[in-house]
Amino acid sequence: MEAYWLSTLGVLALCLLSVVLAVYSGSSKGFAGKLSGPVVPADDDNPLYRIDRVHMNSVEALAAFVVPAVLAMMAGVGPVTLAVLVWAHLAIRLIHMAVYLRGGNAAKGGNIRTVLYVSGALVTFVLVLVTGWATLH
Repeated sequence: MEAYWLSTLGVLALCLLSVVLAVYSGSSKGFAGKLSGPVVPADDDNPLYRIDRVHMNSVEALAAFVVPAVLAMMAGVGPVTLAVLVWAHLAIRLIHMAVYLRGGNAAKGGNIRTVLYVSGALVTFVLVLVTGWATLH
């Protein structure tokens, strides 16, 4: 597993990002005098809603990426290939987070935020394919 140290750090960074966003979301709601849980109504102009959604987007993307990343290490996917996929996914998630938290038109669905989310999903899809290929060969 030593060959996968860079990928392991990237996966840990994704997990840490999700934890940091959970704390940020919860504390932001608490400081605003709101209860924890979903922010209703769904309004991209509401910063609390955006914080909550960026956290939930992070959680939704986490398991779907981390499981195949760990399986990729077990299947023997090339360390460089895996590291590129892990760090590309992390970079996309960080940019997505920044765009969504900033707000404005870029944060609304159908714009750059959506392109970033889909890009992260595509990296995950490639990871699944690469892992499947390594498993079969």
